[in-house]
Amino acid sequence: MANLDTLRPAAGLSNGGISAVFARVFNAVATWNDARVTRKALSKLSARELDDIGLSYSDIAAIAARSTR
Repeated sequence: MANLDTLRPAAGLSNGGISAVFARVFNAVATWNDARVTRKALSKLSARELDDIGLSYSDIAAIAARSTR
């Protein structure tokens, strides 16, 4: 199973104005994408593989939401 690095360095765009708006939009899209990737990766696992890591299909949405906080 692949290990994905979802940490992003600060872009230095938080000095206000248009760049702050752009940074917030970028962060919102990046957060949404991280949850999507997590959900997709967990959905590809079989029930047995999920059970091996202590999860079930019903846990996937909560795990994806938690990974974006």
